[in-house]
Amino acid sequence: MLQVLRHQKDMINVVVMGKHHLPEDVQKVTFMEVVKHLRKAHPNGKTRVFHARRNNEVLQALALKKIFGVKIKIAFTSTAQRDHSWITRWLIRQSDAVISTGAAAASYIQAGADVIIPHGVDLDRYQPAEDKQALWQELGFPGKFGIGIFGRVRHQKGVDILIRAAIPALKKNPDFTVIICGETTPDQKKFEDKLKELIDAEGMTARFVFLGKQPFDALPRLFRAMHLVTALSRNEGFGLTVLEAMASGTAVLASEAGAWKDIVREGKDGFIVPCDDIEATQTKLNLMLASHEALATMGLQGRKHVEQHYTLEREAQTLCKFFRQL
Repeated sequence: MLQVLRHQKDMINVVVMGKHHLPEDVQKVTFMEVVKHLRKAHPNGKTRVFHARRNNEVLQALALKKIFGVKIKIAFTSTAQRDHSWITRWLIRQSDAVISTGAAAASYIQAGADVIIPHGVDLDRYQPAEDKQALWQELGFPGKFGIGIFGRVRHQKGVDILIRAAIPALKKNPDFTVIICGETTPDQKKFEDKLKELIDAEGMTARFVFLGKQPFDALPRLFRAMHLVTALSRNEGFGLTVLEAMASGTAVLASEAGAWKDIVREGKDGFIVPCDDIEATQTKLNLMLASHEALATMGLQGRKHVEQHYTLEREAQTLCKFFRQL
């Protein structure tokens, strides 16, 4: 939201209710300031739009509209890929428009979404390496090529799927190393320990690197150093990891979770596998690791695809156009 806001604020008049992490040049308002200043109709007869991304934000918008008489229309972005609770279904019905970020998430909205607007990625922040091989060596990881997975180490993110699929694949491809980048929270320590035991039992401890949580500023460099990025979540709202990898000129192997089926062009940018399917993941891994040249080509094609369809600017423009229509 913060990344898109950088572009939105130059396209429409926008204020944000709340102040968490906001840049200085964005106008911030409190709930009661909205009540005080927006009860009156817009002087030009326009309708103000309240964009909510979570249930509690829709509740705030409804309080403004129904209790305090603030003249707004409510646009609700719903990204969850699961059957909605009764309260979420009710909130969707109370909204004036429903936005979704992908076809899968939209399929769970009973009346459908009014518009699908996928997220974008910062192409300046995530961009291909001038020399991927040199960057890999500079980072000091073992082997010659990297397979990355980014996100918290937990069952939902499918880290175990990658490890179980990669163990036999790495035995056939000794130049590859798996880099696992993400925090392991205390409640997931046993999950991580079991994965490490599995790796140790196969005698492949040196081929799997657990980086732990990395600073936000370190992530782009890691993405562009990888030769393949996997995203194997069992469920996901949208999943920016795939876009960040593609923008970094890196081939991708993703599950059917999130919006990844909408984004990845099979065989061009990478491949899609069913969720929670170790055998299918191993098959595609073997295929992709067999050709370094093919991986490089997929990375270049993925970057072009993101440039054309998944930029932050495009997301901001599409949202602003929809708000105007609403």
